[in-house]
Amino acid sequence: MYRSNTCGELRASHIGSEVILSGWVHKLRDKGFVAWVDLRDRYGITQLVFDEERTSKELLEQARELGRETVIQAKGQVIERASKNPNIPTGEIEVLVTELTILNTSLLPPFTIEDDTDGGEDIRMKYRYLDIRRNPVKNNLIFRHKVSMEVRKYLSDQGFIDVETPYLIKSTPEGARDFLVPSRMNEGQFYALPQSPQTFKQLLMVGGMDKYFQIVKCFRDEDLRADRQPEFTQIDCEMAFVEQEDILNTFEGLTKHLLKEIKGVDIQEFPRMTYDDAMRLYGNDKPDIRFGMQFGELNTVAQHKDFNVFNTAELVVGIAVPGASEYTRKEIDALIDWVKRPQVGAKGMVYVKCNEDGSYKSSVDKFYDQEDLAKWAEVTGANPGDLICVLSGDANVTRAQLSALRMELATRLGLRKPNEFAPLWVVDFPLLELDEETGTYHAMHHPFTSPKPGQLELLETDPGAVKANAYDLVLNGNEIGGGSIRIHDKEIQATMFKHLGFTPEEAKAQFGFLMDAFQYGAPPHGGIAFGLDRLVSILGGQETIRDFIAFPKNNSGRDVMIDAPAKIDEAQLKELHIKLDL
Repeated sequence: MYRSNTCGELRASHIGSEVILSGWVHKLRDKGFVAWVDLRDRYGITQLVFDEERTSKELLEQARELGRETVIQAKGQVIERASKNPNIPTGEIEVLVTELTILNTSLLPPFTIEDDTDGGEDIRMKYRYLDIRRNPVKNNLIFRHKVSMEVRKYLSDQGFIDVETPYLIKSTPEGARDFLVPSRMNEGQFYALPQSPQTFKQLLMVGGMDKYFQIVKCFRDEDLRADRQPEFTQIDCEMAFVEQEDILNTFEGLTKHLLKEIKGVDIQEFPRMTYDDAMRLYGNDKPDIRFGMQFGELNTVAQHKDFNVFNTAELVVGIAVPGASEYTRKEIDALIDWVKRPQVGAKGMVYVKCNEDGSYKSSVDKFYDQEDLAKWAEVTGANPGDLICVLSGDANVTRAQLSALRMELATRLGLRKPNEFAPLWVVDFPLLELDEETGTYHAMHHPFTSPKPGQLELLETDPGAVKANAYDLVLNGNEIGGGSIRIHDKEIQATMFKHLGFTPEEAKAQFGFLMDAFQYGAPPHGGIAFGLDRLVSILGGQETIRDFIAFPKNNSGRDVMIDAPAKIDEAQLKELHIKLDL
């Protein structure tokens, strides 16, 4: 056998035992008459010792030749360690080696396999299989496994059935670009990789499965960022004979279970907020409610003076930054420069210092007196010692800008604590969004989302006012799950397609299989999908999902380790009936 124990297993109770260990050479320390080798595997590190008095000279010389990351097998006796190391679980013992076998040699790694490595992200992505040996990456992958297993356990205990759905499907318009796969056997035709298993899970409800789940890969050909990859993993779920309240209660239960089992955190309250309130109070539909700084709309108390910047704005809105009245002019100027960056796009920022003595000092004292500024403080909830930051302009744009500023200030003030968890349901989304350029509507979630009960008639008279029977679960300012009650009636689905601009022929071509299925007794149903990558990263206290994916893509969507995507040769193209026009 290659090993009797792992490198993280041996303790003082094993002293005197004969053991066989296998792993990678983590570090070698040579003192001439004695050498120590730190042997590492997934489970930990055990110190091996070679010395002139207790091992052969040949064995000591063999140990001295070992390079980092060489794979070895060592046989020996567990002994008490003379200089104990309290920082590792195996720190009370070491193994006096009697036999050493080199299983595989290693080149010098391009970066050190240490927790704090000298390798930059690009080089570590290229040699990801080496990066995985480091504790931070290894532990993230183990953490992801634990989350996945708890998800499976909870849903299985709730009666959900894990069903696999196809990866080679039909291209359908669901919002993002599809990845296409040419079919060799069907000339000129293509499969698409699924953006989600949406239609299949609805068909499983038609098939009577009642409760379905799947931890599944999904694919979207989108521009990338820290929390987005071209392939990502969903916890995909669907239930039959349910209303919105049933879905929310079930998946509150899942989230509570994960927080308790993974983080040891008990959270009972999952507040609910309408989409309209989220946009009004926080400027986005996934607000971080771990801290305050709610928006205060100042139009009624800031307009109709001589300050034309505010008078011509559709919205004047501010936030009270706790304890920031002591910011220097340099620090405030830095904030103004921050909101002027192209990524935010504000033209400027007005500020008000709320002094401890109850007076106010602002950048617009020329236009507003102390009584005016006191009203601003009242609207924004500012207290003595706070700083009021005010932006103005077009309503939607300004809310987004102030939302970005709010999050930046919370980060600077240390208010976004990774080990605090604040879940929130956002409900009552608009069913449809108007495309300003084309003048047509598109689905805010997807075409199968049901309107709220009693609002179906509004589709004909005021489609923009219709609310969706949809919900998002937000955790610490991140959307971790989203879903809806689905349309299960063929005629209502046809009406929805009509308002999305589909002709009956186009709807039939794209979704005829689903419309046909609805004719055979489709039950009322609804579901939700969690982003597993994002959920794991939040539970792990980090911002970037890439840290919790074994083999992620870079910001250009490339796998630099295997050099993909890559060109294919002419013979393959010909076999697929594809001619490139470059």
